[in-house]
Amino acid sequence: MSYYVQGVLIMAMINAISVVGLSVFTGFTGLMSLGHAAFIAIGAYTAAILTKLYGFPFVPSVVLAGIMAGMVSLVIGIPTLRAKLRSDYFTIATLGFGEAMRVLLENLPITQGARGLPGLTPYSTLPVVFIFFVLVTFVAKNFVFSRYGRMAIAVREDFVAAEMAGINLFNVRLRSLFFSAVCAGIGGAFQAHYITYIQPNMFTNVQSTLLTASVVAGGMGSLTGPIIAALVFAAIPEVLRVANMWRLVAYGGILVAIMVFRPQGIFGYKELTFKGIYRGYKHLAAKVTGQGGAK
Repeated sequence: MSYYVQGVLIMAMINAISVVGLSVFTGFTGLMSLGHAAFIAIGAYTAAILTKLYGFPFVPSVVLAGIMAGMVSLVIGIPTLRAKLRSDYFTIATLGFGEAMRVLLENLPITQGARGLPGLTPYSTLPVVFIFFVLVTFVAKNFVFSRYGRMAIAVREDFVAAEMAGINLFNVRLRSLFFSAVCAGIGGAFQAHYITYIQPNMFTNVQSTLLTASVVAGGMGSLTGPIIAALVFAAIPEVLRVANMWRLVAYGGILVAIMVFRPQGIFGYKELTFKGIYRGYKHLAAKVTGQGGAK
């Protein structure tokens, strides 16, 4: 496998790690966030500072980066979720949080301001990123199909009925936000040590919007759908490298087409499983065999 293909796969899986967490928060809990780039930045800077300035091993730094992003999510999550902000107001709050975090990173001495942190060791190899991607997806799958995941789905479908049934909206939403922030922090740690250079301007609202677009395009009630959408969105800049100015046009065109022809997303509320792939393969093989026999 060429280095170019490996690089595309690494960036696609890094984006997918962040999308998995956001799909739990947005797709299964029902709250929209446009500030997740802030959690990616926190994870990236935490891991970069630990490895570059303090000589920490990479894997513990990735774990600590996720935990740090999760702890910071409580700063925005506790006041906004306790105030029971509705979806649009919460989205505006996360948007402001993302911009505030970017400005803060530009003015902290330890982050070296707008100059950023160059010269990071490229620890984000394909096997390491793939292992973390599988682990994050496995944890997210177990979370979604657990009692907490069912409560999150109930909150998404009708939060008034869920609260009347005894579900604590604040705890469910805060737990989902914390998990999504941890995933974003892990993704940021890998991004920093793949690009080997980070600065605050890399983590803007455009990145947050692309993560949210992946969740919406893949399906609000699915994990595998947003993952596939994230892989597709990561491949689009490479396909359109000769016409980079059309990249955002392609994103918009894909989203409009999905909203028109598949408003529930690519997968909707379904998951792509090995059993489903096998059943589809058998069905296709039976149709091909039947057509061959008819001829």
